[in-house]
Amino acid sequence: MALIISSKVLQKLHTKHNVSELDIIQCFASREHCFLEDSRENHKTDPVTKWFVAETDFGIKLKVVFILDDNLDIHIKTAYVANDNEKRIYAKYAKLPKLN
Repeated sequence: MALIISSKVLQKLHTKHNVSELDIIQCFASREHCFLEDSRENHKTDPVTKWFVAETDFGIKLKVVFILDDNLDIHIKTAYVANDNEKRIYAKYAKLPKLN
C-alpha cells in the first residue's frame, strides 16, 4: 500500500489549495469514519472515486478525494478545505455527529 500523488496534482495542491502531502497523511491518520463514494455522473471513475473529511494536526478540516487501486495503492485526486455542504454530507452519510 502506497500513497501516490502525481507531480501535477501535488503542484495543484500546493498552489491552489495550500495543502501538503503531510496534511493528507495527517487526515488519513485522524479519520474516524468511513469513506464515501462519489456517485455523481460526471465524477464516476473506474475504480470508484472515494472521499472523506478529516482534520490535520492543526485542526483544519480537509476533504480528501482519492482512488484505491487493485494493489490497494491510494492515488490522490485532490484535497482542500472542506466547505459546510461537504461537511454536512459527510456527517449525514458517514453516520457521525455534525462536524463544525
